[in-house]
Amino acid sequence: MPVLPDFRLETHFSKWEFKARYHLTASDVQSMSLQDLLAMATDEERAAFEGMWLGYTETYGAPDLRRAIAATYASQDPANILCFAGASEGIFAANQVILERDSHAIVMTPNYQSHEELPRAICEVTGVPLDPNDNWSLDIDRVASEIRPNTRLITINFPHNPTGAILPKDRYDALITLCRKHGVYILHDEIFHGLGPTGTRHLPFIADEYEKGLSLGVMSKSYGLPGLRVGWVACQDKDLLSQMERMKHYLSICNAGPSEELSKIALRNRAAILARNCAIVDENLPKWDAFFADYPDLFDWQAPDGSCMAFPRYKGADGVAAFAQSLVEKSGVLVLPSEIYTSTLAPTPDHHFRIGLGRLGLDEGLAAMRAHIGANHPHL
Repeated sequence: MPVLPDFRLETHFSKWEFKARYHLTASDVQSMSLQDLLAMATDEERAAFEGMWLGYTETYGAPDLRRAIAATYASQDPANILCFAGASEGIFAANQVILERDSHAIVMTPNYQSHEELPRAICEVTGVPLDPNDNWSLDIDRVASEIRPNTRLITINFPHNPTGAILPKDRYDALITLCRKHGVYILHDEIFHGLGPTGTRHLPFIADEYEKGLSLGVMSKSYGLPGLRVGWVACQDKDLLSQMERMKHYLSICNAGPSEELSKIALRNRAAILARNCAIVDENLPKWDAFFADYPDLFDWQAPDGSCMAFPRYKGADGVAAFAQSLVEKSGVLVLPSEIYTSTLAPTPDHHFRIGLGRLGLDEGLAAMRAHIGANHPHL
């Protein structure tokens, strides 16, 4: 396998995530403490956590954890669930198992970098850009025109990172019909499913809708529990899951037992946790609306369909990269410029930046951002 390129987003976060005073670009929701999560546990769950045996766990994931995950889908059973140490491991395993050197894959751009670079390290890949003038939607006819006899995998992500867009249901259905016709797997990164402002209409899980659909889930984003490092893939193709399980033998081998116990507690309280997290988005979204309304000459603002992220456009003459750098270096406010989402496969917008809507303490960060704009754009 060739050496993978620098992971731009993670490198940027490695430098600034724990150094910047105001993290205004997080893709996860405000995490709760271990104490708060355990307060949601039953006496039996708390005793099981405190008294657990710290040995190896099952590679597929603990049976009761897989039952809890399967219950979040419409028609999956535990045999259709394979757990991973976070979502990134699942992305890696899926690409390694599905694709071969003579395969072809299709990804949409902009995207989370591993969705592009991992297949590119294996085979030829085509990028299909999302259209910012069409609510960042995916052109299914364009996808159809790019399918080849050796196309094995199409990767999508809705709610989308970084825009928060959700594909219209009719286009989603059309994509499934297209892939079924050609026997192509769909890897759907669904890690923001269930999260968004009130009224968000999420797509059905791909594993429920398509026999060759892989639903990627994780405790990190919608649940706001990235420290647990528990993710999974749900898929009806049990032979494929078996191959991915054998790939996992070369990776994490198994998940951390304490994390599995805590994930079960969180999943049992899924409704309450998602309601809490969506309420944070509901609280923060109007604050971003008001902020951007005050600077129409500097930003173009489009609220997200779902998730806890958005991708506004910066119109300043200095460019978004310089704006983001100045913002974090001078005022301690961290956002992600669109250069983080540059693709080698298809054009990507170069005047946008990612913001987050899921963390507490937004007022202080917005005040710092306003002060920065006042000092550096005094004409506004």
